[in-house]
Amino acid sequence: MAMTHVYFDHNATTPLDDKVLAAMLPYLREQYGNASSRHEFGTLARKAVNHAREQVAASVGVQPAQVVFTSGGTESNNAFIKGAAGMLKPSQIAVSAIEHPCVAKPAQELARAGWKVRKLAVDRDGRVDLADVAQALKEPTGIVSVMLANNETGVIQDVAAVAEKARAARAWMHSDAVQALGKIKVDFNALNVHAMTLSAHKIYGPKGAGALVLDKRIELKPLLSGGGHEQGLRSGTENVPGIVGFGAACELAAQRMRDLAPRLTAMRDQLERRLDGMGAVIFGANALRIPNTSYFAFPGIEGETLVIELDKAGFAVASGAACSSTSTEPSATLLAMGVAPELARGAVRFSLGKDNSPAQVEEFVQVLNGILTRLKRLTAIAV
Repeated sequence: MAMTHVYFDHNATTPLDDKVLAAMLPYLREQYGNASSRHEFGTLARKAVNHAREQVAASVGVQPAQVVFTSGGTESNNAFIKGAAGMLKPSQIAVSAIEHPCVAKPAQELARAGWKVRKLAVDRDGRVDLADVAQALKEPTGIVSVMLANNETGVIQDVAAVAEKARAARAWMHSDAVQALGKIKVDFNALNVHAMTLSAHKIYGPKGAGALVLDKRIELKPLLSGGGHEQGLRSGTENVPGIVGFGAACELAAQRMRDLAPRLTAMRDQLERRLDGMGAVIFGANALRIPNTSYFAFPGIEGETLVIELDKAGFAVASGAACSSTSTEPSATLLAMGVAPELARGAVRFSLGKDNSPAQVEEFVQVLNGILTRLKRLTAIAV
């Protein structure tokens, strides 16, 4: 039994890095100026925002002017989809069948404004089907959105290949790269996208800070009207401490990645070897994945039950139910991959972070094995 809680849910959020907190503290205390003010307090805040913009831009290989700060991934995704729709004539919006709700739902909302929503199919390993992309783009299409790494399976998408097809069809291409940043190399230009979404709290930065990275040649209708902050694309006084923290987190993520990725991969492989021996089904195992994520199920065992039992035993993981605390529907991602609903209900997501150790993974496996033995015995008695 683990005495303290071990955190294996880093795709949901990450702990704030001490160095990030240290960078933020001055702007939570003595440097409290409004970045739009003309006096010294404001000038210092503006300099801090500009420096963070450079740090975020460097993390994905763009110019600082291409970075628009937002409150996080949800706002960035909505800002692009609704902002692009506001500038284009209604046609088709194509999004992958495995997008996060903050892409899927705003896309669905466009249907009310005369847009046709087309879901792009994925294969059994959760990869977007490029033949289906080509098929979809035979219809006039204004917007395409495909995430870079899936938040549940961790499967990496060939965004550059989708972008090539989207551009040939004269559509605007967007990618939600929230789960990819800090885990794999993310290069805006190599991906050939018009827009990309990033978030601070997935890379040991603060919650409430994110960015929409844009090709400067496209124009969006702003979600928020006001004082014209963020080049008129996102009005509202800048969250200076959050933005500073986001910049620091991006710089640290870039420094850490070369050593961290192989270490996480080794721990994930250690886990999956053991899961395999215990009869688990591992989703997306044959596809290229981000190094920290494993998504699995045991036939006949509810995922929610496993998550609760593991939590009682001191381990934090996530279930594969929809991204909502009130829903126990099976994961839309798994259903899109052709997984049977009964098996999908058993899904558990395990996502490693920089402070996890092989010893913690080993302890997790042993505790999980004990829980499974107990649950199977109870099931047998009930039958």
